[in-house]
Amino acid sequence: MRVLGISAYYHDSAAALVVDGHIVAAAQEERFTRKKHDSGFPDHAVAYCLDAAGLSLTDVDYVAFYEKPFLKFERLIETYVAFAPRGFESFRMAMPLWMKEKLMQKRLLSEQLRRRDALPADVLDGKLLFSEHHLSHAASAFYPSPFREALVLTMDGVGEWPTTSVAIGHDHRIEVTKEIHFPHSLGLLYSAFTYYTGFKVNSGEYKVMGLAPYGEPRFVDTIMSNVVDVKDDGSFRLNQDYFNYCTGLTMSNDRFAALFGAPVRSADQPLTQFHMDVAASVQAVTEEIVLRLCRSLRREYGLSKLCLAGGVALNCVANGKVWREGIFSDIWVQPAAGDAGGALGAALAAYHGNFEKPRVVTNELDAMSGSYLGPGFSQPEIETRLSSVGGRFTVLDDDALIDETVQALIDEKAVGWMQGRMEFGPRALGGRSILGDPRSPTMQKTLNLKVKYRESFRPFAPSVLREDVQDWFDYDDDSPYMLMVADVAARHRKTMSEEEKALFGIDKLNVPRSTIPAVTHVDYSARIQTVHKETNPRYHRLISRFKERTGCPVLVNTSFNVRGEPIVCSPEDAFRCFMGSEIELLVVGNCILRKPDQDPKLKLNYETAFELD
Repeated sequence: MRVLGISAYYHDSAAALVVDGHIVAAAQEERFTRKKHDSGFPDHAVAYCLDAAGLSLTDVDYVAFYEKPFLKFERLIETYVAFAPRGFESFRMAMPLWMKEKLMQKRLLSEQLRRRDALPADVLDGKLLFSEHHLSHAASAFYPSPFREALVLTMDGVGEWPTTSVAIGHDHRIEVTKEIHFPHSLGLLYSAFTYYTGFKVNSGEYKVMGLAPYGEPRFVDTIMSNVVDVKDDGSFRLNQDYFNYCTGLTMSNDRFAALFGAPVRSADQPLTQFHMDVAASVQAVTEEIVLRLCRSLRREYGLSKLCLAGGVALNCVANGKVWREGIFSDIWVQPAAGDAGGALGAALAAYHGNFEKPRVVTNELDAMSGSYLGPGFSQPEIETRLSSVGGRFTVLDDDALIDETVQALIDEKAVGWMQGRMEFGPRALGGRSILGDPRSPTMQKTLNLKVKYRESFRPFAPSVLREDVQDWFDYDDDSPYMLMVADVAARHRKTMSEEEKALFGIDKLNVPRSTIPAVTHVDYSARIQTVHKETNPRYHRLISRFKERTGCPVLVNTSFNVRGEPIVCSPEDAFRCFMGSEIELLVVGNCILRKPDQDPKLKLNYETAFELD
């Protein structure tokens, strides 16, 4: 059975193809259109998934959409009625779109899918299925996991009604047992603080998480006493007196700003210690809610394994706290935990849930193939594509390629690394990455300011050989998707002077804290990616060779893009980013491109090429 999954029309549109229960392909639309968080119908992603399997739309048995539009419309109407007459302006703005498109989504989906091949109107009759939003998330987390039975916790902004849901996964069945409903939402709470600190909602939440260690959580009591009421079991309610997302066009209101004593920060205003303290506070509250939920659910259901999905599951600091406390024996997080992953979940929910198809639990890491589910390019394709955009390259054999790349890293050069299939989800995992030497005390600042063109405070992640992770971090488990945070091991830390300890805020940034300062955050933490020979042998080999040369089995790994740009997909994308930034070496397949060899006329200015995220 062939099931095509689709998520679209909110943010991070995507498509995924499941054939007989096997995940064949999955990709976000933004990677093809080059429009960050593209919410439009995923034409390109659908075409890629079908082409990857050698199929046409007529070969697909079912198409599954990741949520139910009528239930979302019901929420919109009931929310307006509950808050009326407040909220009329947002209601008035939403209605035309709903009446024109979203209530007719079945017809719209059919038209969009048929358009590419000009297929007849009845080609999808009986083939369109609709999953519920949180069920799609839960399915994306449980079905690819290595667990036969697990608790499944989904936390996000909002789907139709649920914002937090609990399900039990067993073999090929998922049963939702508990829900917290809109407007009470952990995701929307975090997004309100994202908005308040001047970052873009549904995009900048990870910046708040990265900013938090620079601050002190001095507003925790203020938040817990006024904004959110949290029970011992982790259930919560938001005080709507401080929010505007039900009745207006912003996340928070003037009363919210008055509570914290400062207006909403605009994007062009500097970050101050106040904003860092606010970020630290909402992060601490989020962690406390997640921990209480996990403790109570472990006690109630007695299940030892946990699966996580939904946008809040991308909060790898909170995930790391749950792991460190040992609440569950095993934790698995869907790498595309946000709405893009809903496309995959919808397809899997249809295959296993709607049609009762059996599930095979793999003996490998999981069923995600390392999340390398996007487009890949053969060596001849790479050479043709690079030549077409004017790239000047040398083709090397595998050994020479690895050796030259390692030497460039040792020389503290920024390396663009494009190999194999593109990653599905927001993290670069060694398929579409910019790499650096973690031992360099200047690498973090250099990559942020000269390569990524982004805020200097943002941390970088370490890629570490799975077999060496315990020697370098306070962590001994799999973290293939960069969704767990743990501290750098004590033996690799550097003792700070009293003067350095007294520093506040961004002044902490330039103090080396370990022997791998480029991937050590100001609180000694790191967002770990364990690299496995089974899923990415070339990347594993590169790090292994770097270890042979330096004694360090770790590389800096950040996504291959500049700020505001989607991660690169094709060799042409990689070359443009290479020529538009200060990346010094580009490695695509077996092609090596050195910056001095390139035609200077092809240099681009990527610093202002994309809308800031």
